[in-house]
Amino acid sequence: MDNYHITKTDEGWALKKQGADRVSKTASTKSEIVALASEFLEGKSASLKIHKEDGTIQEERTYPRAADPTKTKG
Repeated sequence: MDNYHITKTDEGWALKKQGADRVSKTASTKSEIVALASEFLEGKSASLKIHKEDGTIQEERTYPRAADPTKTKG
């Protein structure tokens, strides 16, 4: 499973794969980049961490939703 992060940049917001040198997507607002990330990660097995402006993690999402480990029984 690939790990992606949405973080604040000088130009706006960016979606970047963990360990990659280049960003995958950029947008001027956080809501735009979250929507772009959902489209970009559709059909992939990935974890998305959405960061606040201060860099702390606000939310974590799993794609596809069925791969979310917190949904398992036990």
